[in-house]
Amino acid sequence: MNLHAPPELLHIADLTVQIAAPIEVSPSRRVIGITGGEALGPRIRGAILPGGADFQLVRPDGVIELTARYVIRTESGSLIYVENSGLRHGPPDAMDRLRQGLEVDPRTIYFRTTPRFETAASEFQWLTKHIFVGTAARLPNGVELSFYQVL
Repeated sequence: MNLHAPPELLHIADLTVQIAAPIEVSPSRRVIGITGGEALGPRIRGAILPGGADFQLVRPDGVIELTARYVIRTESGSLIYVENSGLRHGPPDAMDRLRQGLEVDPRTIYFRTTPRFETAASEFQWLTKHIFVGTAARLPNGVELSFYQVL
């Protein structure tokens, strides 16, 4: 057995997150409200509740450090708190287009996250006992994410 084999990834859900207009607190800080959305996948299905937010720090090198916090209400009624941290960066012209709310080819933007979960629901306790990674794309009217469990 190779103890240093790379981990495998198991797809758990795709999320479509609806967002409000950014609040520009300063040139380096913005807050973007989360207004809703959905999670659809083999392990999690439900609605993203309004009331969350994405807190962003724009670094001098143009990289955006983000932490989004929101709640998913699953189809069974369970609540899952998500804290999803990540990095987004790309060519300056593409990042400018994103900031203006224009369409950008997601393949030109590096957008990766590390979601963490909290829940009281016994059926979803496995979320609190594993590491997860995500890929994401910023669209003019929202964010699309795919979450994977690291096996």
